[in-house]
Amino acid sequence: MLVGFKPWPDDFAQRYRHAGLWEDVTLWGMMARTVARYPDKVALVAGSLRQSYADLDRISARLGASLLQLGIAPLDRVVLQLPNVPEFVHYYLALVRIGAIPVMALRSHRHTEVRHFIRASGAVAYVLPDVVHKFDYRPMATEMQKEFPDLKTVIVLGEPGVGQLAHIGLLAGSSDPAAIAQRLAEVKFSPDDVATMLLSGGTTALSKLIPRTHNDYVLNARLCGKAADFDEQTVFMAILPLGHNYNLASPGILGAFYYGGTVVLAPSGQAEEVFSLVSRERVTVIAAAVPLISNWLVADIPQGCNLSSLKVIQNGGARLAPELRQRIISKFACKPQEIYGTAEGLINMTRTDDPLDLVLNSSGSPVCEEEEIKVVDDFGNEVADGESGELLTRGPYTIRGYYRADDKNAEAFTLDGFYRMGDIVRKQGRNIYTEGRRKDLINRGGEKISCDEVENLILMHPAVKSASLVAMPDPVFGEKACAFAVLKEGQKLSFKELIAFLEQQNIARFKLPERLEVVSEFPLSPVGKILKRQLREMIVARMEAEGALVSVA
Repeated sequence: MLVGFKPWPDDFAQRYRHAGLWEDVTLWGMMARTVARYPDKVALVAGSLRQSYADLDRISARLGASLLQLGIAPLDRVVLQLPNVPEFVHYYLALVRIGAIPVMALRSHRHTEVRHFIRASGAVAYVLPDVVHKFDYRPMATEMQKEFPDLKTVIVLGEPGVGQLAHIGLLAGSSDPAAIAQRLAEVKFSPDDVATMLLSGGTTALSKLIPRTHNDYVLNARLCGKAADFDEQTVFMAILPLGHNYNLASPGILGAFYYGGTVVLAPSGQAEEVFSLVSRERVTVIAAAVPLISNWLVADIPQGCNLSSLKVIQNGGARLAPELRQRIISKFACKPQEIYGTAEGLINMTRTDDPLDLVLNSSGSPVCEEEEIKVVDDFGNEVADGESGELLTRGPYTIRGYYRADDKNAEAFTLDGFYRMGDIVRKQGRNIYTEGRRKDLINRGGEKISCDEVENLILMHPAVKSASLVAMPDPVFGEKACAFAVLKEGQKLSFKELIAFLEQQNIARFKLPERLEVVSEFPLSPVGKILKRQLREMIVARMEAEGALVSVA
């Protein structure tokens, strides 16, 4: 058992096994079952590259054997920082195959974040590209090698730097199938062991490490895939970072692999490229986010593109407004599927056969019936259905603590093991309706404004492509609401016009924005979330430049 990992208590683990939730199979064991069922079926598509399940088996075995030969052992942590390329899949499968633990860094992470991941995880290896989008990762890796003596292995996809290994050499290093099989057969680890370390989604501090076990992550992929109607006919398009929980296993590529589907890696989220790829590969499901969907809805579908294969457009990361969900149905003749959850565990999804009201308005229900959820007030008391409060959860794929983070665990988890999501929601039965982050409500002189509610109304304006509401400082009320909007091409919108429109929606007057900022685009996180912190900083800077900020001291 990995030191610093908080396992489920024995009585809970026994309950989850008895319910058939934990299969006592590793992530590679899950994959091996699919390889045995569909060896010749196309599993991975990237440009002209098409690899079968048997290919993934062969490549991951060869890489796994080479990693073992380098001294990487079960439970060793390996920072994996690759873009959405086939080698990401190969290394992820190779690592979980030998029981090593990939730490899922994102392509955009730089020195501060990578240093934190290595230090916090105790990583002994680092897998990275040479150059992506003009950034050379190799000097950064060299710096980490000098700083961390235990970081003994650095593998570069491309041309390695001094003291670094080339990926191509590892791939060629073990070619004898019998020797590879023997080496892999000698590796021993448990489905209860940590399989993957995800990153917490905070944008104001360095990410915490989220330890996911083989048992709980196989369950995550299985249940999310089931809720998305995945099967062997599924063709899943991945656009957002593969290292993020959403695209990795919710249901993501692992959900597709669990059910024997095909994964298509998109080169970008540009509308024309996405539409053409859907048409060419007969894609059935796309995992997307609000900014991507907003762009696709205003883009023309190229002549000759046949999108009839598309059944579902999934949205994750931030709530998609009902208006935009309805536009998906109208424009693409497919279902929108809302996916709301956390890398720490709980995933809620709307179902494709849900009533239209749920499809358009809710954030779904838990994919696991045994997942415990409750909504509480500021004092920890459960509130009645329909009342707002913070969402807490406990279940078979929700962690019991961050890795080696006792102080954070005391804040994030209750004494009886519930994880505090930090989201304000309403619950109707098992269906969840999100209202925003606990820290993302605007407090206007004691009146609480739900950013999510007002954003949804702004999005109903025909000129608006995307909207975000943030707090701006005020000497009298403490905070007031500032609306940021990205407009559709050729459209204009004044503050006066926006307020007149919102008044027609019968919104309470205290919820009306008191400033409008029209911008060409929003600052986004690596996984497509609008960075509201940067918008708040932007409006403060503008108010300071205007002399509009008055000290309340």
